[in-house]
Amino acid sequence: MDRSVKTTLTNLCLIYDDTGHVLVEDRKSPNWPGITFPGGHVEAGESMSVAAIREVFEETGLTVAELQLCGIKDWINEDGSRYLVLLYKTNNFIGKIKSSSEGKVFWTELSKLKLLKLADGMDELVKIFLQPNLSEQFLYQENSRWKSRTQ
Repeated sequence: MDRSVKTTLTNLCLIYDDTGHVLVEDRKSPNWPGITFPGGHVEAGESMSVAAIREVFEETGLTVAELQLCGIKDWINEDGSRYLVLLYKTNNFIGKIKSSSEGKVFWTELSKLKLLKLADGMDELVKIFLQPNLSEQFLYQENSRWKSRTQ
């Protein structure tokens, strides 16, 4: 029996400093608008962490290092394919921030993050980034409605 599943691999990276700030991106995409962390797709032949480093640089102008994998977000699409988001964090970065066509990037206080217009589901993802006892947000459909299970 073939157990392979077509999977889209992506990433998000929480970049934080020593003063309680995190770097966020106000995404322009109509598919997932709002405040999120920088990230994007893993290209063919690229490692997961190298993809996260590249995406952060493309979207923010920062070069990051010492990424810590802290969780995943995943779901099954209607066609049976899977979508997987690897969640990284780091406080090791150099460079000066600059926005990209993906959206405006800026520093904000972590304590004020929930007051911003977050992208759908970001409130649950932030918990995974910050709480070491959590590692996955799984989205699923029940009675034609999307639900979330975080563990």
